[in-house]
Amino acid sequence: MNTIDDIPAIIDDMAGQLGKLISNGVHTDPAMVGIHTGGVWIANLLHAKLGISEPLASLDISFYRDDFTRIGMNPVVQPSQLPFSIDDRHIIIVDDVLHTGRTIRAAMNELFDYGRPASITLATLIERGGRELPIEASVVGRHVKLGPHEHIKLTGPDPLALEIQKTA
Repeated sequence: MNTIDDIPAIIDDMAGQLGKLISNGVHTDPAMVGIHTGGVWIANLLHAKLGISEPLASLDISFYRDDFTRIGMNPVVQPSQLPFSIDDRHIIIVDDVLHTGRTIRAAMNELFDYGRPASITLATLIERGGRELPIEASVVGRHVKLGPHEHIKLTGPDPLALEIQKTA
């Protein structure tokens, strides 16, 4: 088992990347949405560092996944919290690990059930190979190459820790 160290530095780097998008006018008055659970933990840190005025939103995409019956997930569903209108807003979606793209597809499907954002930007702590859908993050903390029997586990929220684990 390996760990990915210095998460605070990775979060600082991501905040810097997002800050540039905001200060360059790419995203005026953005709103941030974290994907339950790891994405919310990371979004909490980024939201505070960026000083975004809107409260942080969270999505539980369990019912929007297309693979939970196939992979045997029995979701413990938490309510999504969207304390603002997303219509015509610049939305920053935050997740912990971008792998197949299916979680992000599910998050976008849920967001569009709430309205029509002006834009959606994806920020992810870790990007790894294995994409099944054409989804790409605009802000990435770290790119990690994993073997076929490895996956990343995020634990937290205090402290946040990333581990690369071997699967059978």
